[in-house]
Amino acid sequence: MTASVGSVADSYDNAMAESLNATFKTELVHRRTWRTRDQVEYAIVEWVGWYNHRRLHTAIGDIPPVEYETAHYRSINTPAPTGAR
Repeated sequence: MTASVGSVADSYDNAMAESLNATFKTELVHRRTWRTRDQVEYAIVEWVGWYNHRRLHTAIGDIPPVEYETAHYRSINTPAPTGAR
């Protein structure tokens, strides 16, 4: 992996991405010794699936991020009931 490189004074813009990278490295990359590139690639696919679809996120009510996003987009695409003011 290569560290991200940005221009001067834009580290705040990269904070979220850097936080995700740190979590990824801590939870997956640094916990094992990898024998092959295929092992790493398969583990990454599994981790990303877990992170987006099964991980419970306390800040959004202990549900996975994909469920939260689905509910959000469903709510903004649902028309208001007829007769509502």
